[in-house]
Amino acid sequence: MAEWRALTDPRTEPAAAHLKLAWWREEIGRLSCGSPLHPITRYLAALPGASGADAAPLGSALDAAAAEVDGVPLERRDDLERHAGALQGAPLRFAATLSAAAADSARLQGCVTMLAAAQYLTRTVVEYRRDARAGRIPFAVDELLAAGIENDDLVAVEPPARLRSHLDTLRARADGYFTAAGAALHPAERAPLRHLLVLAALGRAQLHRRRDPAVPDFRLSDLYNAWNTARRAVTAR
Repeated sequence: MAEWRALTDPRTEPAAAHLKLAWWREEIGRLSCGSPLHPITRYLAALPGASGADAAPLGSALDAAAAEVDGVPLERRDDLERHAGALQGAPLRFAATLSAAAADSARLQGCVTMLAAAQYLTRTVVEYRRDARAGRIPFAVDELLAAGIENDDLVAVEPPARLRSHLDTLRARADGYFTAAGAALHPAERAPLRHLLVLAALGRAQLHRRRDPAVPDFRLSDLYNAWNTARRAVTAR
């Protein structure tokens, strides 16, 4: 996800990004055949559950990343879960099947879809001005039209009231997605999929920190400790 996210950065040359995405499509094919080249995919291929995991859905993440590189906007709010689910949910789902193949597929899919949507909205709220300055439309077009938000509003140093109201709406929606992601799993699935719950909790904390500067930010050491805590929780059940 970090590799592909870097390619969607507006500062990345689109032609170079598409070349790298094409290489990754080939690499996913090699992963499916058991002969990957990249250190990340070689590591994944060596995991105990890799032989039974289907890597093909990762192609949808590459398609979604290519759309972001091209600056294709979300036309409707209803497109959010589909796009975010492909861009960020597919890798999360693939990783989860490697660590907890026994999880109920419907509940797991619901969890990663909600988590991906929440992460997408959070990132958009934080980075919308940078995207807009690069000529991208960071929010769903139908919502921008309904709220009367203009292109100049998106690049303004101080967002106007209508944009601030929209940002508050998106934060509330992201908060709801984070909460739904944490509640989607059965209690018996929470330990082996604790990493998803950690992501949801950290994402929600970041969302509220961005909203209220008085709330202290978490440090990288906190992320490290959270991950170690999650690993211990999985081991201890």
